[in-house]
Amino acid sequence: MDYQAEYQKKLTTAAEAVKVVKSGDWVDYTWCVNHPVELDKALAARASELTDVKVRGGVTMWMPEICKAEDAGDHFTWNSWHCSGVDRKIIDKGMGYFAPIRYSELPRYYREHVDPVDVVMLQTTPMDAHGNFNFGTSASHLADMMARAKCIIVEVNQNLPWVYGLTGSEINIKDVTMVVEGENPPVAQLGAGGAPTEVDKAVAELVVREIPDGACLQLGIGGMPNTIGTMIAQSDLKDLSVHTEMYVDAFVDIAKAGKITGRRKALDRGRQVFAFAAGTQKLYDYINRNPDVMAAPVDYTNDVRVLAQIDNFISINNAINVDLFGQVNAESAGTRHISGTGGQLDFVMGAYLSKGGKSFICMASSSKTKDGALRSNIVPTLSNGSIVTDPRSCAHYIVTENGIVNLKGLSTWQRAEKIIGLAHPDCRDDLIAAAGKMGIWRPSNKR
Repeated sequence: MDYQAEYQKKLTTAAEAVKVVKSGDWVDYTWCVNHPVELDKALAARASELTDVKVRGGVTMWMPEICKAEDAGDHFTWNSWHCSGVDRKIIDKGMGYFAPIRYSELPRYYREHVDPVDVVMLQTTPMDAHGNFNFGTSASHLADMMARAKCIIVEVNQNLPWVYGLTGSEINIKDVTMVVEGENPPVAQLGAGGAPTEVDKAVAELVVREIPDGACLQLGIGGMPNTIGTMIAQSDLKDLSVHTEMYVDAFVDIAKAGKITGRRKALDRGRQVFAFAAGTQKLYDYINRNPDVMAAPVDYTNDVRVLAQIDNFISINNAINVDLFGQVNAESAGTRHISGTGGQLDFVMGAYLSKGGKSFICMASSSKTKDGALRSNIVPTLSNGSIVTDPRSCAHYIVTENGIVNLKGLSTWQRAEKIIGLAHPDCRDDLIAAAGKMGIWRPSNKR
């Protein structure tokens, strides 16, 4: 095949390409930094011509133009597989919804369950000499999604990093419907947040002590996991490896500090494996054509059966609330959705199945309300509408600035005692009183 000739035959403008979208269609914007830019603008320009166009995306990094259109909700409905702050704003506008998932199952959803994919539009790298476009930062579920698609439009961006993949990280020109050459915007940046707080540092110190040499790391997103990653980079740990859902800046710091070798990793030895990546330019430069990293579909990276084969697997994630039974909510504030299950439950379960593995759910013991009052993040029971991300039977280590507890094998009264010990001192008496009313506090428990 003459790849260049095929490319020129399929090359068109964004305005022409989006004419394929019809009212009632399901359109996929794919995932995170691969969301389209020029195609999104062109589709927004057609808003008045369209009704009931249902768009899927996830971990949205910027406000899509279709969501800025006049009376946008009359024309488009946004469906998010995992909420970022932008997704929450779209939902608050009344034109978006969250789709609850275990992220590891998403490729199968596309193979077996979701409505047909009428149009896929996404950013990719430029085509290589073999006719392939690389998904760059997101292997995720994209290959299975495209296998169901009736029309695939790639928007070329020269700034996307080319990332070597296990499988499902590229698409060939023969399988593409149309090609659009965009304006090559910079890859969307995800900052690491502000300087670590004293609480972040205290939690990080407790977790890093539990990590052995040769461990395999998974880090969630947020200030606390990032602080832990920074502390790992500054530690004496050695021969670490990476197998994670999301690749973040902290991994680059750990690698550049010489801590990551992958020598002791049972699977994909020497390779840092991830489903998708988002961070600063430092991260995009690091993963670009770097043989030390490997993108893989999420039904591989997050599969508990895969994680179980990796010894000393260490999973580090955030939570919003933990209750006295050990139920973990990492998704919502009551009924208001914040993020999603993502891979947290998979990694909590997979780490425990790993020989020597540990999962850590990390959070501040308390926070402040808008009027400055102290609010405990450890609660008697999760509030009405709160989502149980990790059931009490799966929780392993819970960590706050006040300590670290292993919940495995503990009865309800033992759990209540240990979890209350993680709470802010000013909140403990109220929690003890609540535990007593719930019948999970013994008179002999330590106060």
